Amino acid sequence: MTQVRRFEHGSRVPGWDEAVDLDKDPASIPDPATTPVPDELRAEIEGHMAKYPERHSAALPALRAVQRHHGWCSPDAIDQAACVMRVTPAYLDAVATFYDMLETEPKPPHDVYVCTNISCSLRGARDFLAAMQEAADESFNVRAFECLGACDIAPMASVDGVYVGPLEPPDAQVIVHDVKAGRSVLEDKQLARRPVADEEARGPS
Repeated sequence: MTQVRRFEHGSRVPGWDEAVDLDKDPASIPDPATTPVPDELRAEIEGHMAKYPERHSAALPALRAVQRHHGWCSPDAIDQAACVMRVTPAYLDAVATFYDMLETEPKPPHDVYVCTNISCSLRGARDFLAAMQEAADESFNVRAFECLGACDIAPMASVDGVYVGPLEPPDAQVIVHDVKAGRSVLEDKQLARRPVADEEARGPS
């Protein structure tokens, strides 16, 4: 029987064991006069806010927007989102540090999240993660992920948001080559290209 060692890849949410800084100044909403926000970013965040009756509900899409714009959820990026949303940076920081796909530290431009939950681990995720870490260079952010919700293609990974699987160690080098060449990653193993009973359920390609 395969033995699955839990959490050995550091798959807990980053920062879960960091102490709270109790010496920070009281929270306040950033002043629009002193917090410059790029016009394109402001428009995107305001567009997300318009979709919800309560502006706080736009926190996740707003943080995804600043991460795309800045590369990560930096303190300045969070201040910009907070300024547009009229909330405190602390409110958005609490959201950003909770979700695994929001980065609060500088990171490389390409993300490869390898699922290491039970289904993927039983099918060789540990071997693929090791191969991916070996194949990647400084332009890749490779890390274990607790669950990506695609057990039917285990072992699998998300490569810049594209779900691919089932994966084998040799696929790691292919992923690196595809990303660097600007090609669609592992087209024949993409979840979005698998047959479905209802083509309308697939959504836009």
